[in-house]
Amino acid sequence: MEQLKRVRSGIEGLDSLLKGGLVVGASYIIQGRPGSGKTILANQLAFNHVKEGGRVLVATMLAESHERLFQFLSTLNFFDASCVGNEIQFVSAFDTLEQEGLDEVVKLLRGEISRHKASVLIVDGLLNARSKAESALDTKKFIAQLQGHAAFAGCTVLFLTSSRLEDGSPEHTMVDGVIELGEELVGNRSIRRIHLRKTRGSAALSGLHECEITDHGLVVHPRLESLFSHPSRPDNSDMSRTTSGIATLDLLIGGGLARSSVSLVMGPSGIGKTSLGISFLAASTVAEPGLHFGFYESPTRLQIKAKALGHDFESLQKSGALHVAWQPTTEGLLDGLGIRLLKRVDEHRIKRVMIDSLGALARITTSPARLNEFFSALTGELRARGVTVFATWEMRDIFGSEINAPAPGLSSIVDNLFLMRFVEYESELKRLLSILKIRDSLYDPALVEVVINDHGIDLKKAFKHATAVLSGTPDPASKP
Repeated sequence: MEQLKRVRSGIEGLDSLLKGGLVVGASYIIQGRPGSGKTILANQLAFNHVKEGGRVLVATMLAESHERLFQFLSTLNFFDASCVGNEIQFVSAFDTLEQEGLDEVVKLLRGEISRHKASVLIVDGLLNARSKAESALDTKKFIAQLQGHAAFAGCTVLFLTSSRLEDGSPEHTMVDGVIELGEELVGNRSIRRIHLRKTRGSAALSGLHECEITDHGLVVHPRLESLFSHPSRPDNSDMSRTTSGIATLDLLIGGGLARSSVSLVMGPSGIGKTSLGISFLAASTVAEPGLHFGFYESPTRLQIKAKALGHDFESLQKSGALHVAWQPTTEGLLDGLGIRLLKRVDEHRIKRVMIDSLGALARITTSPARLNEFFSALTGELRARGVTVFATWEMRDIFGSEINAPAPGLSSIVDNLFLMRFVEYESELKRLLSILKIRDSLYDPALVEVVINDHGIDLKKAFKHATAVLSGTPDPASKP
């Protein structure tokens, strides 16, 4: 099967949506309301393109001066003033459009494409061209004439417009692709989204995807479940065991956690979920490094907490056996965090990851309905990379007989499921651990007490003479 030649945008995430980039010689509309990021996207692509040896012609049909455009672009890292007037030529077609009409604009741009030997043409102000057209046929003729010459020259064309054109508009019917940028309020947050509405003759990742504008320009975060609808590599076939970091827990589950498995521990605040995860990470080595991907414990606080349990995280980090990625829950986009985690795993060849917590990821999302698909894609990719995962989820109720699943269907995604509860027993508040699920393995179903001290964590069988222990207020068992 013949592969289409591509022009890479160099924009993080966008080339993934486009399955490699824009098609060489094709034409695209980039549309969105003012301020949605169209100009940044187009110019970012232009400056990235010249770094790879291309040449770009930017034609504006707007009254705004180029000096004002350069002033705004200069605040972004991709802008390189030395390229302007050399590899990137800016030409204003506004006066030609106003005084002589569309036909003369076509002649002007044809000449500039040939003179400059442009491989990318950006036309900013398609709405103005449309307003000058006497009919829909004239609009089609304008686009067709530019397309024909550009395609013959092997030049890819981007038309920018602030009008939200419908699928049946003359412009949409003529071009090969339509990229729409938008913005909406979710609560008090403003979320930018990108949507590939049309990609003629080329595969693409459909649906809405979140994006943001940073100092580096536009960054696109493809939905993880669309990017990894199937794991990017074969599933890891190593079914050997690796330690959980707690010797007594390893005994209960048949010798340790299966490699590349995903474990979830649920429980209320203060029960010891993070402490279990710290013990898990303490077993990291230089040969099999670990990663703490957390939202609540800063790197310094994590080291202090680990030290209180008898673990020297500072030394582990210095040796390269342990890495820490911390991000507050105040900001961030769900898919961006997922990609950041996977990049850290690849960069440091991580073999065990603690995610503390999945609940924090759930709070960041703007679409709770897709959480299961996101978690499934994320854990599937981690499994495929041979990573053993330990994740936490905070439950709301400290006491009570009711146990709420963290997210519908999440228990089927994970391999191992642990429940932690506070129990009032013999006039003391104790921590209880119950093993609910160990996939494809036998395990000891006994209820165990979690004992946390300065030597770490130990588990001991308890509550043998009580019933209704999981309710938090057990009753003495009747003796024979």
